[in-house]
Amino acid sequence: MTDRSPRLARLRRMTLDGRSAPDGRTPAEGRSAPVGRGARGRRRGAQPKVVALGGGMGLSASLAALRRITGDLTAVVTVADDGGSSGRLRDEMGVLPPGDLRKALAALCGDDDWGQTWARVIQHRFQSEGEMHGHAVGNLLIVALWEQLGDHVQALDLVGRLLGAHGRVLPMSAVPLELQALVRGHDPARADDVDTIRGQANVALTPGEVQSVHLVPNDPPAVPEAVAAVLDADWVVLGPGSWFSSVIPHLLVPELLDALTETKARRVLSLNLAPQPGETDGFSPQRHLEVLGRHAPKLALDVVLADEAAVPDRDSLTDAAQRFGAAVELATVARTDGTPRHDPELLAAAYDRIFRMHGRIGPWR
Repeated sequence: MTDRSPRLARLRRMTLDGRSAPDGRTPAEGRSAPVGRGARGRRRGAQPKVVALGGGMGLSASLAALRRITGDLTAVVTVADDGGSSGRLRDEMGVLPPGDLRKALAALCGDDDWGQTWARVIQHRFQSEGEMHGHAVGNLLIVALWEQLGDHVQALDLVGRLLGAHGRVLPMSAVPLELQALVRGHDPARADDVDTIRGQANVALTPGEVQSVHLVPNDPPAVPEAVAAVLDADWVVLGPGSWFSSVIPHLLVPELLDALTETKARRVLSLNLAPQPGETDGFSPQRHLEVLGRHAPKLALDVVLADEAAVPDRDSLTDAAQRFGAAVELATVARTDGTPRHDPELLAAAYDRIFRMHGRIGPWR
C-alpha cells in the first residue's frame, strides 16, 4: 500500500524503527504482522485482526464481545476525559486521563477466576473521607507505571500482561486532550444561542443540542502503534459509545483519520441502543450517522450494525448508511433486562457473523 499521507509514512517509520511489540520484541520479531500488509495479505487460517475505537462503557461492551471471537484485538482509546478520578489525576500530575484505558483493560480480562479477580481489583474505587475517595485502583496503577517506565504504551502493555488481558490497549494520542463543543441552547434561558462548552464531562451532560465538537490542541499527534494497528487490521470497529465525547474524537486526530481512510481493513460502525441523555437526546439512528459524516466527510464504512428493536425506520437508516458506502446489519444485541446495554454474547455473535459474511478472509476458528 502506498501512503497518500506523509503523516502516515512518518508514523510507519517510527513504528518500524524500534518501538516494541507487546512481548518486548521489535515489530519484525513480534507477533504483529508488518505494518501496511492489511487484510488482503493475511494468511488463511489466521484469526481476524481487529481494532476497536472508542471510550468508556461503549468501548468496554465492544471489547467484551470481540475478545470472545478473536485473539488478535487492539483497543484504541480516547484520552479527553476530565471528570472524576481521571480528571483529578490529569489536573494534579499532568498525565493522560487513565480511566477509559482502565475500563478497556478490565473489559479484556478473561472469564476465569484470574481475569475476573483482576477486573474487580482495577475497577475498585476507594471510599474514604479524604483525598483518596473515588480514585480507582487501576488508575493509580497505570499512572504509577507511566512514571516508572516513562512510556505510555509499554506501561499499558505491562498492565495487560499482569491482568492476562485478551488484547492490547493503546491511547489514541500521547497528550491529554480537551474536548470542546458548540452547543445550541446550553443555557435554557437562551435557547437559540450557541455557546462553546469545554470539557468532556460538561459536553456529555449538556442540556442543549451539540452542533459539533473539536479537540484542543486541534492537531494532536496520534500514538504510532495505534496508527499501525489500524493500517494492519482486517476489521476496524467504531462505536458504540458516547457519540460526541467517545466516538467522534477519534476522527479528529488527523493521523488516525488518515489511517482510517487509507487502511485496507473493513470498517464497521456499531450504533448505540438508545440516545444518550444530554449528548444525543432525540437522535434517531440515522442522525448519528449524519453527524459522524459532518465531522469526517471522507470516511467510508462497510457495515453499520444496529439493534433491530432500536431502528424504527429501516429505510432511513439504510439511506444514511449508503452515503458511507455501507450495508446495514440488524441483530438483537441488547440485554433482556430492559436496560440500554449490550449483551456481550449476542454482540459477539453479531460481530462474528459480520466478519464472516462481509469479505470473509479465511477460516479464523
